[in-house]
Amino acid sequence: MTQGYGPIELTFEDQGDWVLGKVLEHRAAASPDRPFLQWQDEAALGFAETNRAVNRLAHGFAAAGVGHGDRVMILLPNCAEYVLTWFALAKLGALEVPVNSHYRGQFLEHVANTCQARLVVTDAEFLDRFAESETRLPHLERIYLRSSAGAAKPELKRLQLHDFGELVSGNDRDPGVEVAAADPVAILFTSGTTGPSKGVLMPHAQMYFFAEQCANLMRLGGDDVFMNPFPLFHGNAQFLTTYPCLIRGARAVLYERFSASEWIDRVRRNGVTVTNLLGVTMDFVFKQPARADDADNRLRVVYAAPPANAILDAFKARFGISEFVNAFGQTESCWPLMTPHGEEIPPGAVGKVVDDWYDVRLVDPETDLDVPDGEIGELVVRHRVPWTLCDGYYGNPEATAKNMRNLWWHTGDGLRRDADGWFYFIDRVNDALRVRGENVSSFEVEQVGLSHPDVAACAATSVRSDVAGGEHEIKLSVVLRPGREPDPVSLIRHFETHAPFFAVPRFVEYLDALPMTPSEKIQKHLLRKAGVGPDTWDRVAAGVELEHERKRRAQHRQKG
Repeated sequence: MTQGYGPIELTFEDQGDWVLGKVLEHRAAASPDRPFLQWQDEAALGFAETNRAVNRLAHGFAAAGVGHGDRVMILLPNCAEYVLTWFALAKLGALEVPVNSHYRGQFLEHVANTCQARLVVTDAEFLDRFAESETRLPHLERIYLRSSAGAAKPELKRLQLHDFGELVSGNDRDPGVEVAAADPVAILFTSGTTGPSKGVLMPHAQMYFFAEQCANLMRLGGDDVFMNPFPLFHGNAQFLTTYPCLIRGARAVLYERFSASEWIDRVRRNGVTVTNLLGVTMDFVFKQPARADDADNRLRVVYAAPPANAILDAFKARFGISEFVNAFGQTESCWPLMTPHGEEIPPGAVGKVVDDWYDVRLVDPETDLDVPDGEIGELVVRHRVPWTLCDGYYGNPEATAKNMRNLWWHTGDGLRRDADGWFYFIDRVNDALRVRGENVSSFEVEQVGLSHPDVAACAATSVRSDVAGGEHEIKLSVVLRPGREPDPVSLIRHFETHAPFFAVPRFVEYLDALPMTPSEKIQKHLLRKAGVGPDTWDRVAAGVELEHERKRRAQHRQKG
């Protein structure tokens, strides 16, 4: 049995070709009519057609003043234009800044002000958020609207509104901008833990290699159909689905959102051979009523992060899937751990070291000294090939230096390793939370809580979710200001106004004081250990529904 994953097969051996625009030009020439980009159940765009559309958009962005190194925010629901915008910016050497479509208030302002983007591409449904924050967005100048349907336009005092159609030029030739593999292609904001969310600065070469890793894990080929219903503002739908398909000449099928009830129908209807299931979505699919024809599909491999091991064998048998694969890493580091093909994966294992490309250690997070096999340590990573690790956090040299200390990238993830070289994820070393498929910063949740007039102090911690998939619910421990009475419903409505739905706590507990260390740090481990007690208020048990949940329920009723 090998100790490592084994070699990664590269489509382009020369790292100078690890540039998104070059890959698209190559694929458009090599496979011009092969279907590539399919939006929901519409006809797929071919590679050459996609390339022409991207070039027209790239020239439009250039005419709007976007050039090499500029940052452009994308705040859109999943749509084909999202991918075309991402690709067009990459061709100019500009950087996409994907924004979570649920962000508003200080969450949105933090992203915009950190990346200092002058332009954003969005929809009218999000305009009210920019109107609310306009005076706190000093760098933003122009808003390009992909769609104006279904929403009234609020009054803007300074920001200029433009139609997305203005960016579509008549020139479908490659813009001819020199872009290097070491140049940055994106700033992807990931969860903060002891501070606000951090913008991961990703080079072209790193994004390309991440996509190649996925193509290897899935053994992706030109005849494959890869379905992903998850948000394009996350890397999973971008460089772990769309980009691998671009590299290998496969078809990418993207949907607006995940649907457990429609999952198998989409798989069957599109001839899907490869797909992803994230967190609790595997459990949601499995809980749908079983059908006699569930296994009547072309699906051969699923990447599950993480797989719900309690139902894994039954899931494979029910849907006729021969293989589940897994990998472990983060936006900053790609996948230093992957599951080798042909080896039986021990329950709970996330992979073995991709040792041709990364050095990996498990260390004591206090001393950075190695821990022995079987003990839990922080995963630290060092890349063997240039530009396959992120360039740090944009505009945040302090956080970059903290994570890249002693010449190793510190992931903040606690894992253990067995004697056969398999790694097992245990928990975050720090205080990040994972809720509804989203990484949530406990710091940012706490900042919203502190902005409520009744709250003197608060701490956000995790409570294990009651569905399979290794996710969390948020518990907010609150100390009230003198003379204020507990009002959890008011607190929840405050969160709805100032935070995305997945950052709204489910549980609220009121304490006289938070447990503190002698150095005045909150002892969150004690709050986590306490969990949900008899005096903890549960939003779900109390029947307090979020607006997001009401809308989703109404949509399900309309679909019958």
